[in-house]
Amino acid sequence: MNTKPSPNILVFMVDQLTGTLFEDGPADWLHAPNLKRLAARSARFSNAYCASPLCGPSRASFMTGLLPSKTGVYDNAAAFPSDMPTFAHHLRRGGYQTCLSGKMHFVGADQLHGFEERLTTDIYPADFGWTPDYRKPGERIDWWYHNMGSVTGAGVAEITNQMEYDDEVAHHATRKVYDLARGKDDRPWCLTVSFTHPHDPYVARKKYWDLYEDCEHLSPRVPAMTYDDHDPHSQRIFDANNWRDFDISETDVQRSRRAYFANISYLDDKIGEVLTALEGTRQEAVIVLVSDHGDMLGERGLWFKMNFLEGSSRVPLMISGPGVPVGRFDTPVSTLDICPTLCDLAGLDLAQVMPFTDGQSLMPLARGTVRHEPVMMEYAAEASYSPLVALRQGRWKYINCALDPEQLFDLESDPDELTNLLDDPAHAKTLENFRRAAAARWDLEQFDAEVRASQARRWVVYDALRQGSYAPWDFQPRQDAANRFMRNHMDLNTVEETARFPRGE
Repeated sequence: MNTKPSPNILVFMVDQLTGTLFEDGPADWLHAPNLKRLAARSARFSNAYCASPLCGPSRASFMTGLLPSKTGVYDNAAAFPSDMPTFAHHLRRGGYQTCLSGKMHFVGADQLHGFEERLTTDIYPADFGWTPDYRKPGERIDWWYHNMGSVTGAGVAEITNQMEYDDEVAHHATRKVYDLARGKDDRPWCLTVSFTHPHDPYVARKKYWDLYEDCEHLSPRVPAMTYDDHDPHSQRIFDANNWRDFDISETDVQRSRRAYFANISYLDDKIGEVLTALEGTRQEAVIVLVSDHGDMLGERGLWFKMNFLEGSSRVPLMISGPGVPVGRFDTPVSTLDICPTLCDLAGLDLAQVMPFTDGQSLMPLARGTVRHEPVMMEYAAEASYSPLVALRQGRWKYINCALDPEQLFDLESDPDELTNLLDDPAHAKTLENFRRAAAARWDLEQFDAEVRASQARRWVVYDALRQGSYAPWDFQPRQDAANRFMRNHMDLNTVEETARFPRGE
């Protein structure tokens, strides 16, 4: 039985931040002082991977510790079942108050998934409108698919849809941290703060843009390749992104990367606002920083995510708090591990958690236990016509899709994944071992059938629900104006005293 007091937990999730810039905390050349201070006191996992390189599936997996093939959240318009326990459920069941400020891309009528309180609406729709269709390979759904306009339109703006959202996320999160300090609820708390930056469009405020005027990293390390030089899935991504209708110049590439780096600095300020409130109110918490997936940032001509290449699938992961060892850990790990890790740090009985997760706590690894299991990844959304799966173990990455030749990369000798070792006889045994490991984990034919059935159902339901009276599922934040600030059923002296931190004499 746990006798230690349960720690508060503060989770920062960011969107589309590649872990290739966070091998040991933020790269030295990034202007990110708050994240660098956090890294200096954190366990830093240099080879952390998302469960799926797309927002909705990755976030459902981050919360449950389950792969998309088990959650059913295959893409950005798949319903997240309400009966699947998340870390918010586990913590709340264990005595925590749980709160979300920001994006989580929940689809369906349940917009809380274990959070007791949600402070903002989401930035993206909660219905089935973004459903891909494997029955129509090659079809582009123009009104919501990514296109290269994010690259050709890169530059400076003082307000955007995304900035307005993240300004609001930080404001509400900071206000919540102050409110938690008032001690109105004696339960430990878990606050998840989830931003949409540095997700494209690649547009940044001038104060952050100016930080990277002389940046030496504005060109990708691997230049653009011709379409024919790419693997079949990368070609499908190019087609889905409508690349043929855009003429991407080197200036476009550099401006996009500059804005992306600038938005990391913007995020650093936003995270700093929340941390300042935490420190100013003398509250302590376990702090987690993670992204839902990465961004290719023009490497080999690819942008955004949707593949298992390092830029897209690798994410930053840092954990700071009492009892968490400080240092760099290079063993491959997964965002699937976050749910059991949070429960472990909260002192919950992991025997009750592990039946519901494909992950495992990161604390034994951080304390010196050797970890042998491979990291698992799946992708079954736009730009795919059949599910893709991947295993990362040691120096190796293996990728399989029923439609494509397999891929095997040695990340130690080939960090840019330019040489597929599929037909190299020197690595035949390694390839066979991965084939067996993948076959033991996945039935790709069944996986494909389940994705197709889900898509087909959703196309019918979405069309039906848009006819006649429309009842949206989008979360509506509630403000109880009758009980905010000072009202006539309250005692002014009590209000002023309880709303103040620290208390007066």
